[in-house]
This record gives sequence, C-alpha cells and structure tokens, in this order.
Amino acid sequence: MPSVFETSPNAIPITFVTKSSWDQVAETLPPAQRQFATASGFTAKPGGYQALPAPDGAIAQVLFGLEDESARSRDLFRPGALPGLLPSGIYRFANAPHDTRLAALAFALGCYRFARYRKADRPNVRLVPPDSVDAAEISRIADAAMLARDLINTPSNDMGPEELAAVAQELASEFGASFACTIGEDLETNFPLIHAVGMASDRAPRLIDIGWGDPTHPKVTLVGKGVCFDTGGLDLKPSSGMLIMKKDMGGAANVLALARMVMDAELKVRLRVLIPAVENAVAGNAFRPLDVFTSRKGITVEIGNTDAEGRLVLADALALADEEKPDLLIDLGTLTGAARVALGPDLPPFYTNDETLAADVARCAAKENDPLWRMPLWPPYDAWLDSKTATITNAPSGGFAGSIICALFLQRFVEHANSWLHVDIYGWTPSAKPARPEGGECQAARAIYTLLSERYA
Repeated sequence: MPSVFETSPNAIPITFVTKSSWDQVAETLPPAQRQFATASGFTAKPGGYQALPAPDGAIAQVLFGLEDESARSRDLFRPGALPGLLPSGIYRFANAPHDTRLAALAFALGCYRFARYRKADRPNVRLVPPDSVDAAEISRIADAAMLARDLINTPSNDMGPEELAAVAQELASEFGASFACTIGEDLETNFPLIHAVGMASDRAPRLIDIGWGDPTHPKVTLVGKGVCFDTGGLDLKPSSGMLIMKKDMGGAANVLALARMVMDAELKVRLRVLIPAVENAVAGNAFRPLDVFTSRKGITVEIGNTDAEGRLVLADALALADEEKPDLLIDLGTLTGAARVALGPDLPPFYTNDETLAADVARCAAKENDPLWRMPLWPPYDAWLDSKTATITNAPSGGFAGSIICALFLQRFVEHANSWLHVDIYGWTPSAKPARPEGGECQAARAIYTLLSERYA
C-alpha cells in the first residue's frame, strides 16, 4: 500500500477543536472564516467537519471536532474519519489532538478500502507526519492491519486453506523466513484433530509453519486459527450464523499481520508462526458428535459439538508449539459467541496465568487503543471438560462460561511454554467507526506487537 505520509510546505492545516475550546479557536480565525464557520452551523461536536475557504477559493484550513477532555469516553481514533471527509490534498495537524501518534495511525487506517471485487478508490489524501511521530512505524502497523482486513474480507471461495497458505508463503519469502506446509492425509498421524476438522472438505486441510529470526534469540511462537469457512459441521449453523463465517480465519489473519510487524521491525526474537488452515464442511466423511480422536499431545478428545472446531485445530498446533518450550506462546482465534455476549465485538477477552504478562498486555492494549480485557482461567470450571468416554470433551453441555471453557480446553495442550497468552477475538467491525470500516478487523495484533517491541526491540 502506498504510504499515507508525505511532506509538503503547503500542506493544509487541520485544527482540532472541542466544544469547550471552540470559542477561543474561533477568535483566532480571520473574520471571513469565522463568519463562514458560523453560517455553516459548525459547533465542534465530535466528528464535526468544516473546510474554511481562503480568499482565492482554495481551502485555507480544516476544523475537526473532538470530544472534550471531560467526556465520559473519547474515541482516540476519531481523526480516522478525516480521510473520508477531506478533499484530495496534503494535510498537516495544526495542533495536537488527544493523542497525536494514535491520530496519525487512525488517519492511515481510515484510508483503507477493500477493492478486490469492485472499484473503491482509496482517498487521495496525504498527511505530513507530525514531528513527534515515527512515520515508518505507523506505516508498518497500518500496512499489517490492512493485510489482516484484506484477508478477512476476502470471501471463502477465494480464501481457502490453499490460498491462505499462499499468502503465508509470500510473506515468509518477503522477509527471508522458512516456510513449510503439511497437507491433507499427511496430517492424520501427527495432527489428528486438524485432519478431523478439515477432512470433509474437498479443499485439503493444512498446517502452515513459518520460522524467522536468529535461533539464539528468545523463542516467540504465534498460533492462529485458520478456519477459512465454518458451516458448523454436522452440528450445522443456521444460515444467519454462517453469513460472515469467511471471517473465521481472523485469528490466522491477525497472526500474519503481527508476524509482518515483527519481521519488518526486525525484533530480536526467534519467531515461529503456526496456522492450522481448514474448512469445516459437511459431507459423508465429516467428523461426528461423540466421535473420539487422540490429539497430537496424546489427550483423547470427545466431540461434544462439531461447531466447536476452532479449539480442536488450535489444540494440535499448540501442542506442536509447546514442544519447543517457547519463551512466549500466543494464540489468536475467532472462537466463541460467549465472548461476544460478555464483552461485545470490540473488546476481546484474553487469558493467561502470567501476572506480569497480563499487566503488560492490558497496558499495551490501552496505549494502542486496541482494547483487550482479561478473563480468568477459572480452575473450578476445568472439571466441566471431563468426559465419560475420553480424557476431555471439546464442548460440555450447558451454555455457561463458554469463552472460559474454551480457554481451559486449550490450556490442556500447553505445558512447557514459559508464558502463554490466549485471545478470543471477533475479527470484525459490525458497523463502521472512525478508522474502522465495516468488515474484517485487526484485533489484538497491535497491542501484542507493542508488547513484543518493548521486550525484544
């Protein structure tokens, strides 16, 4: 993607105002501009936009409304609405918004358009990077976020396991990383859960494996759920539940975005990326309720529900990752409706027993405006996974604590990693917000990248 940043001595200033500062700002305007703003009904409400004319008819400056400091909540990505409002041109911040770095990132993210299947011109606007902002770092993050959005937004007929693997291979090649892929029947012996979930589709399942970095550096392993479409299997979803299941590979998309940031920034880690890429389909050979499979780790798993497939494919991948005893093991997946019931689409829960890691994740999430909320790995609920037939079930009966139960299930497959972080993302913006168009979304990756940058820069 072309950079949103460009230098120019003639950049048009953007002045940020709030309702409480508007009167003071208005007094500094030339009388004609002040009168024009008043006649246009500009009130400095959050998201309010007004272009002010110069005597020659050009745009002299732009006014843009933000929340007052005393507002109950402030959208630090509010400036991300500007690319959709501004006429073509080069702009600069004339004064500081609430957070200049996040405003610049929001501006970049607000330029995103998904244009694979129809013409959707990207806004022809550029921003002079503020003096306090690392433009290269902002571009790195924005480019990776847009990769995640593109992958999630691409429908499943063009983004199956093979296509997802091709994107991962291209990313590995770009940064000189190793790439390997275990496909189809070759999964059955060593990755039986991944094979079971994907075997009903005529698009072969696969386990994508990327390696990058100096082997002497700390091992960081990322695991992303790559269910390229989820019918629910024999426990079939209703049509409304299937409607946006192209996004069920959102964990993989965000892991690839995170890996791109890490490799582009050349963080001092030994990075491994594992993505079980499957399609949960319906056919005569589909895995069934109450089937039992022996996982890679040796744990036998009874299938309580074929629509709880994400945790199954992650389990085998986590077991493989755990064998290397990584310093930090992170998995991301679009896993449970229970997480959305509890916290909604914008606030993914995360799980870890590492108190230092938990505090760092929460702090980085707030710093990056990439919200996450810690939920407990509640030990008394672990017994709910018990099965009368196998070691554990993937979906206990009853609807309580669904996201916690999923996390506890995955925890059974992590034994040797020094620290483990699990994030139950949604990967989708249901209705457009500044810098966040409706559709696929990059969640958790920016916060985790900041954490990794702090630890391994």
